[in-house]
Order: sequence, then structure tokens, then C-alpha cells
Amino acid sequence: IHEGLESTLLILKYRLQANDSRPDIQVVKDYRELPTIEAFPNQLNQVFMNILANAIDVFDEAALQLSDEQLVLKPQTLTIQTRYLDNVQAVEIRIRDNGKGMTHEVREKIFEHLYTTKDADTGTGLGLALSLQIVRENHSGSLDVDSEVGQGTEFCIRLPL
Repeated sequence: IHEGLESTLLILKYRLQANDSRPDIQVVKDYRELPTIEAFPNQLNQVFMNILANAIDVFDEAALQLSDEQLVLKPQTLTIQTRYLDNVQAVEIRIRDNGKGMTHEVREKIFEHLYTTKDADTGTGLGLALSLQIVRENHSGSLDVDSEVGQGTEFCIRLPL
């Protein structure tokens, strides 16, 4: 799991770096010791990629509407936490951003096939639908989202041992 997260962050490294409209996106890692699980690593990496890339897209969009001072006062941050849940014999991966968050209406639709909040030329609406399928059907796990407008969004992936 940690290797997959790290390789995904490495692929996204250039997108996390400062650009013309925003400073670097900060990444906070809270990795706990995890047992080995049976999984399809490349598929899980795709899930991580979809979630993290979407968060970066939200940060890029928000940076266009925020002043440099606002971006310095509230740095754009991704937090990745992993832990073993002994009580349910599962591994949990939480990916949280401190972005603009989602309305209840958007949250209800984000896993739907072809649903996107992006412009037609940038989003297909397939990433999170595919991620849900990978986690549920191929790994017998769960993928949930919690979000509050103005506070950010958190995705929680649980994978059974």
C-alpha cells in the first residue's frame, strides 16, 4: 500500500509543485504499519491516482480564485493516512484535502459513471466510478467520501485482509 502511494505521488510530483497560479501543494503522510494484503497493486495505484489527481485539479481551479495571501495563509494540503483496523481485519487508507469541498448533491453523484464536475475537455466522469468498481468488486472493499463545503474532502478506502 505504502509503495503504491509513494509511486503515485512520484508520478504526480510535477503536478504538486508550484505553478503560475499557486505555491507547492503540501503532502502530509501518516503511514502506520500495515499487514500484507492480497490485492492487485496496479489497480489500487489507479484508485490512488484518480483520487489524488482530482484533488490537485480542485486545488488548481481554486488557486485561480484565491489571492497569493490566501494561499499562503491556508496552504493547499493533501493528507494521506494509513492504518490497520484490527477490529474489522482491514487496512484503511484516508486521502484528505483542505480544498473547497463538495455539496451534498455533488457528493451523491461523484461515483456515477460519466458524472463530472469538470469541463467537457478535461473530465470524463470515469475515474471515481472506476475506482469504486476496483475497490468493491476486485478487492471486496469499500470506498466512501465525506466532504463539507469550505472544509475539504476525504476519501476512505477500506480493504479486507
